[in-house]
Amino acid sequence: MHGDAIDLSSDEIDRLTPSRDLNRRGFIAGTVGSGFAAAVLPVAAQTIRTSSDGLTVGEVTIPVGDFKMPAYRAMPAGKTGLPVVLVVSEIFGVHEHIADVARRFAHLGYLAIAPELFVRQGDAQGYGEIARLMSEVIAKVPDAQVMGDLDACVAWAGANGGDTQRMGITGFCWGGRIVWLYAAHSAVPKAGVAWYGRLVGTSSALQPKHPIDLAAGLQAPVLGLYGGADTGIPLESVEKMKAALAAGSKAARQSEFVVFPDAPHAFHADYRPSFRQAAAEEGWKRCIAWFKTHGVA
Repeated sequence: MHGDAIDLSSDEIDRLTPSRDLNRRGFIAGTVGSGFAAAVLPVAAQTIRTSSDGLTVGEVTIPVGDFKMPAYRAMPAGKTGLPVVLVVSEIFGVHEHIADVARRFAHLGYLAIAPELFVRQGDAQGYGEIARLMSEVIAKVPDAQVMGDLDACVAWAGANGGDTQRMGITGFCWGGRIVWLYAAHSAVPKAGVAWYGRLVGTSSALQPKHPIDLAAGLQAPVLGLYGGADTGIPLESVEKMKAALAAGSKAARQSEFVVFPDAPHAFHADYRPSFRQAAAEEGWKRCIAWFKTHGVA
């Protein structure tokens, strides 16, 4: 992403410069936040690699009851009392792109936490076929489990350098849907930014409600960033969501959508062919501005 889109210094712009000499063998995941999921290989040449200079980064363990959940954490080195952003991944788990997004937030002064929310059900990064990944891992993840895991992230952040009075949440694709759900579930976030998350769906035991079902009760305003050329999320569902929000709580009525007319699904994912630089940069700029407007800064 170019610095003029998010008001970065020249040094910060250098940190966000895409790397052109990436070794594909290095993309297979090892620890949380390293490598790329097998299902997205080969990785595109424009993939952005953000430096960890000046940051404290790496895997942490977050207690969720008796379970120890891995997560990727990035924050300015030696700083405390930081605003907090939860970064919720796509179906591919916390691979290098999600860690990179966390580092981008950290360079802007945030404590960013990206939890590995699929780890109980399986290794999302190890699947080479998206259909098998969906059926064998993602489809088995209960929404209630995810809400509890994110609650645990908030508690961990408050005890490890974060100011949860200034907390936001953002997520991509699968994670975009989760942003809407968490904004209805928890009173802690001040704002959310949902990137092309599904809004409607069929109810099931593991997914009893979808964003449109919870829209009226949002406890934090959400900015929805969507693609007009997204074949999986029809604009009709966006319009239905707008209507549901307009009839809801104050936070629901404050929520907004930005639709990038020519952008496909996953337009922010710089490691994939779906990446659209202009939409991604404008979306990032709006994301940061939304957080600042709503006290997540």
